[in-house]
Amino acid sequence: MTLWLRSLALNIALYGWTGVLCFVLLGTLLLPRRGMAAVVRLWLSQLAWIERHIGGIHYRVIGREHVPSGACIIAAKHQSAWETFKLHLLFGDPAIVLKEELLNIPLWGWYVRRAGMIPIDRKGHMQALARMMQAAHRAADDRRKIVIFPQGTRVAPGETRSYKSGVAALYQELNLPVVPMALNSGLLWPKNSFIKKPGLITVEFLPPIPPGLSREDMMSRLKEQLEGATDRLLITSSPLAGRTQKPGVTQ
Repeated sequence: MTLWLRSLALNIALYGWTGVLCFVLLGTLLLPRRGMAAVVRLWLSQLAWIERHIGGIHYRVIGREHVPSGACIIAAKHQSAWETFKLHLLFGDPAIVLKEELLNIPLWGWYVRRAGMIPIDRKGHMQALARMMQAAHRAADDRRKIVIFPQGTRVAPGETRSYKSGVAALYQELNLPVVPMALNSGLLWPKNSFIKKPGLITVEFLPPIPPGLSREDMMSRLKEQLEGATDRLLITSSPLAGRTQKPGVTQ
């Protein structure tokens, strides 16, 4: 099967099955938030199966020992849509900071809202930041992982984007450790690309940055660690089609 045909089959299966489930599972919108998180994990585990068996895309997780058992801030690189499909498989019941407009997507947005994400209106300024902090405090009180993409958008491998202030604001407000999460998903699942390449994606958790540092020190350490690890993954990665990896397994 050519790469184009394989990508066509993968895209149809991923988004077609998602559309079917959005209708089939409408009744689950009545579940409490934790129940909805379980529904999301079921959906994402099925998408991971589709990725492996149709797209030949596998993944591994290393450094899981660096992730605390309770609440923390996960500062993740964002290279493609792939990692957004893995956050519930990696963390169980994460609170993900995302663009508020995503909640307005018909049907799909309803599930995201019920799963207890942290929406941010990027044009709302101080009021939007206050709402984000309130939602983040609730998530931390529930011992959930709070996931944020520090650069605020997808950044293709090799591109350079500035780090936004949101992660620093959460760090100072919540007094929680920040765990950098590096990855190389953009090599196989490029930003805004129809083509998806078979191979092995690596997710790497780095040692946590402890609470209590100054804003400048935390941001400097985060950028240095996260960019350094991501660059290393991009340089040393050798896509290996046919490698089986169960979600959440650490190597």
